[in-house]
Amino acid sequence: MSERDGKVHGCQIEGDDGFEFDSLEEGTRNYSLLETTPWLVDSFGRRIKNVRISVTDRCNFRCIYCMPAEGLEWLKREQILSFEEIERLAKILVRMGIQQIRLTGGEPLVRHEIVNLIARLHRIEGLQSLSLTTNGVLLKDLARPLAEAGLTRINVSLDSLVQDKFFKFTRRDALYRVLEGLEELEKYPQISPIKINAVALRGFTESEVAGFARLARRKPYIVRFIEFMPLDAAQIWEREELLTGDELRELIEREVMPLVPIPRDDPADTATRYRFADGLGEMGFINPVSHPFCSTCDRIRLTAEGALRTCLFAHHETNLKTVLRSNSSDEVVAETIRRAVWKKEMKHHINDGAAFKRTTKTMSQIGG
Repeated sequence: MSERDGKVHGCQIEGDDGFEFDSLEEGTRNYSLLETTPWLVDSFGRRIKNVRISVTDRCNFRCIYCMPAEGLEWLKREQILSFEEIERLAKILVRMGIQQIRLTGGEPLVRHEIVNLIARLHRIEGLQSLSLTTNGVLLKDLARPLAEAGLTRINVSLDSLVQDKFFKFTRRDALYRVLEGLEELEKYPQISPIKINAVALRGFTESEVAGFARLARRKPYIVRFIEFMPLDAAQIWEREELLTGDELRELIEREVMPLVPIPRDDPADTATRYRFADGLGEMGFINPVSHPFCSTCDRIRLTAEGALRTCLFAHHETNLKTVLRSNSSDEVVAETIRRAVWKKEMKHHINDGAAFKRTTKTMSQIGG
């Protein structure tokens, strides 16, 4: 067994989406890895180094691609993991080779005492990166406490720079508050980089592409476009609404300036990165539909209610909350995680016609 580029390699087969998978087919999976490697690996040889932990299903926005206008039925407090349970799981996961933790939601900043949780996670020995994804509306007041608690990176979801379109996307009149929060973040260089994530929809985003590109050139933000995925609450996603990363890049090069590819530091990075030709500013494109990156996926997810999901589009979960609350040892918890990760899906199947089955959960219920 050898390790290369953060990935455990065995038999390699060319995937039908153009990517190389390790041991794609059931019959060629390297089952010995489960017993011989100390790290978290799946049956296709992918090493898992990144976990996204949802701290709440609640959100103060109602984004059209995430939940209905009236919201959802929120989990009760006793149904979600406590900070003590999250910290315990994080420590176990880091001992198993997890290097990066990202806190998500819902909107993680609405969780009471979230800064306290970040401070506790920051102290975990061996953790290399602690980040957070937020809609940014509470950042003006929380940027400093987050920085002081030890947050190292942040992603801010911002789908429009135009007030009325922002309202249409989020059903909230809060664009100015998000922009104020971003300005506040700039005061704390220990949180770096600041990434802006914009979900792209055909017929909606094209007119804003140049504005986002100029923002990336004017401000110390990395702006990234994310292809619209079939995770909308109303289950109305259609491929015709997909505005691909390639199309977005072509728009930027036509309207602003040519882009130059940036070599990947980590093959598991979800974004294809570019710099502007004059070196001023960076853009990224996350293309899970048009260019799936399942073959190098190193991520797992923990929902707010303590369910381990090995894929965003998974149809099964492993209930870690029950294991935690049954007085199980850390060894039992770790073995439960290891067995669940081993069964991680090969890929999401979005491009496989009838083989693709939508998950019944929304992004806020899974953890963005």
